[in-house]
Amino acid sequence: MGAGLKSLGIWGFLGGLVAATTIGVLWAGPKDERVADPSELVTGETPAAAARPVRMVMSGAFVSESGINLYESIAHYVARKNGITIEVTTGLAYSTINSMFETGAVQLGFICGLPYTVLRDMPTPRVELLAGPIMKYPRYGGRPVYFADLVVRSGSSYHSLEDLRGRTLVYNDERSHTGYNAPRHHLMEHGFASGFFGKIVRSGSHEESIRMVAAGEADASWVDSLVLDYDREKHLGRAGEMRVLESIGPMTVSPLVVSPDLPAELRAALRRTLLGMHQDPDGKRLLDAALIERFVPVEDAQYDGHRSMKNAAEEAGTVAIR
Repeated sequence: MGAGLKSLGIWGFLGGLVAATTIGVLWAGPKDERVADPSELVTGETPAAAARPVRMVMSGAFVSESGINLYESIAHYVARKNGITIEVTTGLAYSTINSMFETGAVQLGFICGLPYTVLRDMPTPRVELLAGPIMKYPRYGGRPVYFADLVVRSGSSYHSLEDLRGRTLVYNDERSHTGYNAPRHHLMEHGFASGFFGKIVRSGSHEESIRMVAAGEADASWVDSLVLDYDREKHLGRAGEMRVLESIGPMTVSPLVVSPDLPAELRAALRRTLLGMHQDPDGKRLLDAALIERFVPVEDAQYDGHRSMKNAAEEAGTVAIR
């Protein structure tokens, strides 16, 4: 991405801790009301004149952190097709992302399914679904689904969940469906809800969990299958040193969401852009690089499984994996 399309800045209210990547093309500010060339717009879309930058956050995984440039490229594509500016921020905890949606600090997000349900189920819902990806691998059956893969080191002696009794589990984030909510429910179903693991460690990301398992700092982790797929396909990180012990799923994939604070016309245009990416040569090139077949509509009811797992744990008093 050229220097003219990408610049690094810091959001002051985050105390200088998070880099914000600004992806802006043909945006129209108060003193510059240019709009996108109609030839660059997806059919049926309208340019957003005199709009403020749209801020996007990312936590949901279609690719790993190693492929963060692909998220940025997709954001750039969407911005160009709609004549807007999109600012992309990464590296935030799930709880921080939810707080930013609640306060209106961000308007778009590639986020995990469980945080989506929390935002959607507020008295005044703070997000709407835009789309979800269908991944290319046959494992996903042409549906917007993924798995939580329980990984161990390839050369380890572990061959079943039972073999991990008393061992060290690493997870990415307490609000993650893949790394925490679904595994917690799975452990409950097997009668391992309390005292099964010897030690529980938080890593902050699936990529770091994989590294810790590979380095022997932990024995196992439930990670997003899409992260594992991407890093194995691209020979990145230490995903090639992992062996999948078992999987939870299929489950509805992490969605791309939008704040209802954005104008309805723009929300509809963004959705059309995403759903039509696979029909546009530039869009298809980006999807191919991310191992995505296409984006499709997803419905709120498709995340009821996320809700039921969380509710079951809370009703049983099993808030934490122990």
